[in-house]
Amino acid sequence: MDNIVSKHAGGLAKDTALDRRDDGCFHGGAFFEAVGEGFDDLHRRHGVINADVLDAWFPPAPSVIETLTDHLPWLARTSPPTHSAGLLEAIGRVRGVPQECILPGAGSSDLIFLALREWLTPDSRVLMLDPSYGEYSHICEKVIGCHVDRIRLERPLGYRVDLDLLTERSKENYQLVVLINPNNPSGQHIERDDLERVLTQLPAGTRCWLDEAYVEYAGTDQSLEEFAAASSNVFVCKSLSKVYALSGMRAAYLVGNNEVVAQLRKLMPPWAVSLPAQVAAVRALEETEYYAARHLETHRLREQLIEGIEALCPEGKVISGVGNWVLWYPPSSAAVTASEIIRCCRSRGLFLRGFADAEREPGVDAVRISVKDAETQEHIVEVLAWALGQEQFLS
Repeated sequence: MDNIVSKHAGGLAKDTALDRRDDGCFHGGAFFEAVGEGFDDLHRRHGVINADVLDAWFPPAPSVIETLTDHLPWLARTSPPTHSAGLLEAIGRVRGVPQECILPGAGSSDLIFLALREWLTPDSRVLMLDPSYGEYSHICEKVIGCHVDRIRLERPLGYRVDLDLLTERSKENYQLVVLINPNNPSGQHIERDDLERVLTQLPAGTRCWLDEAYVEYAGTDQSLEEFAAASSNVFVCKSLSKVYALSGMRAAYLVGNNEVVAQLRKLMPPWAVSLPAQVAAVRALEETEYYAARHLETHRLREQLIEGIEALCPEGKVISGVGNWVLWYPPSSAAVTASEIIRCCRSRGLFLRGFADAEREPGVDAVRISVKDAETQEHIVEVLAWALGQEQFLS
C-alpha cells in the first residue's frame, strides 16, 4: 500500500491524503470524510469510529443535555453575554481562582493563537518537549517564526520527562517554555508538586504556558490553576472540550497573572464564546461527581483496550499514561506497517492517528487510539486483527 503519512518532527503524523490545509497543523478528524463535511446525512456517523481524535467516549452530563435540549431554539437565536460573565463566575467558583485572572475563549486554540502571537516575535526563543502537541510548534515556527529548542523524550523511557533536565534547560534565557501535562501523545503526567518545584525556578523573564487539556484524568487536584493565578509568569490553559465531553462547543479558558490577562482581554473580541457553549460549560462545571466517575471509568476502559491489543499482538508495544488514549507500536515483524494498518482500518470505518517517532525512519511508527466504550473497543480490536491478517484470533 502507498504510505499516506508524512512525519512531523517527533509528533503525530499528518495524513496528506486527507488534510486539505497544508498551511495549518493537522489535528485528525479524518472521520468527517466518511460522515460528510457537508453534514447532509449525519446518520453516517453510526458507521464510523472516530478514534483519530481524543474526544470523550462518554456524553455530556445529563443536566447539560437537558438544558441544551429544552432551550435550544432560544440558545441558537440569542446573542450570548458579551464577555462570558456567567462562565467566568462559574470557573472562578468551581476552580478556586479570581475572575480577574481568567480569560475565556472559543477553545484552547483560540487562546493559543491570541496569547502567543502577542507575546512572541521572530526573535523569541521557545523551549518545548518533543514529542508534544503539534499546534505549539506550528504557531511558534510557522506562524510567528520563533527559534524553537526541544527536549527530546525517549521511547525506551516511555517518553517520561526528566525534571532535572527540564529545570536546567528552562533557565537558558527563553521567552516561553511550553508544557503539556499530561503530555500528548505520550499521556505521561508530571505530579503537581513536582511540576511546581520546576516552575518556581523559572527566570523572572521566562513565561511558561502549561496546557492542562487532559489533567482531570489525573485528578482535578493536579491542576496548577491556583498556582498560575498567584504567579507572575505561569499561565494555565484549560480546554473544556475533552474531559467535559464538549469538543463540539469550543470553550476554554486561560488562568494567569491578572495584569497580563487584562492586556490579553483587550484583544479578545466580544461574544467570543457562543451562548450554547457558555451554558453547556456552566452546567458541566457544576457536575463534578458525574465527570469524576466518567474519568475513573476511562482508566478502566483504557486498561481493557491495552489488554485487547496485547492479546492480539504480544510482540507489539503499548505506551499509555493517564489520558483517554494509548500509543501502539506494531512489531517490525508484522506483515503490514503502522501506516498500512491505519489505511486498512479506514476501509472498515475505524479512524486512527499515526505517530512518527524521530528515532525511526521512514514514516509512521505507532498508532494512537482513543479510548471508547467497552463494546466499541471490542470492535476496534476486531478490526485491528483483520488489518493484521489475524482473523484466526477471533475464531
